[in-house]
Amino acid sequence: MKIANDKEPPILREDAFEPLLDSDEAAALLRIHPKTLQRMARRGEVVAIQIGKLWRFRRSALNRWLDKIAS
Repeated sequence: MKIANDKEPPILREDAFEPLLDSDEAAALLRIHPKTLQRMARRGEVVAIQIGKLWRFRRSALNRWLDKIAS
């Protein structure tokens, strides 16, 4: 049996869970109003996840979206 060593680096997996941002957090990153971001999500302009009435965003998806519109 192998016991985890505190000195071993953590294993980073590509499919590891990425915390979701709420509308306020995501809008703050983009420096826009949360309602503007929610409207963009409803229109399908940005990748978002709707959970009930709430919108959630992945930081990586927002970065890809910014790269796409910037080029």
